[in-house]
Amino acid sequence: MTMFCLTPVLVAVVCILIAWIFKNADGNIERRKGETRAKAEARPWVDEDLKDSSDLHPVEEDADDWQDSEENVEHIPFSHTRYPEKEMVKRSQEFYELLNKRRSVRFISNEQVPIEVIDNVIKAAGTAPSGAHTEPWTFVVVKDMNMKHKIREIIEEEEEVNYLKRMGHQWVTDLKKLRTNWIKEYLDTAPVLILIFKQVHGFAANGKRKVHYYNEISVSIACGILLAALQNAGLVTVTTTPLNCGPRLRALLGRPTNEKLLMLLPVGYPSKEATVPNLTRKPLDQIMVTV
Repeated sequence: MTMFCLTPVLVAVVCILIAWIFKNADGNIERRKGETRAKAEARPWVDEDLKDSSDLHPVEEDADDWQDSEENVEHIPFSHTRYPEKEMVKRSQEFYELLNKRRSVRFISNEQVPIEVIDNVIKAAGTAPSGAHTEPWTFVVVKDMNMKHKIREIIEEEEEVNYLKRMGHQWVTDLKKLRTNWIKEYLDTAPVLILIFKQVHGFAANGKRKVHYYNEISVSIACGILLAALQNAGLVTVTTTPLNCGPRLRALLGRPTNEKLLMLLPVGYPSKEATVPNLTRKPLDQIMVTV
């Protein structure tokens, strides 16, 4: 009789245990979803437009769409200028001192700059190394006032959303010391805007696609050389990466879909009232390891 009396009790206990297990399982799933969302929100600055399949080898796609690489290129003797050690030290020190004066300047005069200078600094950027010498870069120079203003409107519209939603609290907090916000007056005042696009692939004369290996790394190196060239010419800029603006700016400028906006540089002379944060750079022993 005792067993029969306990059976309903045991059944009830088992039912409670099963319900508890399922409830906790649902809770764990929701918690994991929440953690996934939190991780996604912690990295909101990943620009979807910069994601592409350019790292895929063409055999993974339709091989007929891709151009075979050029196999035969003439090799010529290398011409090199070697300096005495004292001059090497002097030149390297002077170059460091020149670049150490480079600052991100957000207050740019509307005074015009010689277009020949812009031509030369972009030619300098075009000397950058690239994967398999594919040179996967396009530099779009904008001087037209109306076009600059349209670019500003697009960027400020998206940047307001970035600051209020996409970037997240930590990023916005980290930027407070720089006193930045979504208002980008320099996009109107700077005499020149340089928009740097990475070509995720190229096109041969026959219309077939050409693989652009390490295109983002290659274009990033070119951007570094461009910054050094601008500093050497006595011009200022600020590196900007307009989050989520790429497709609209690409359409506005009539660029093809294989080009993705990587960086935008407003270029000119500093305005008379220009200020910069009083920042310091890490010393050599914090950035170099000798083995």
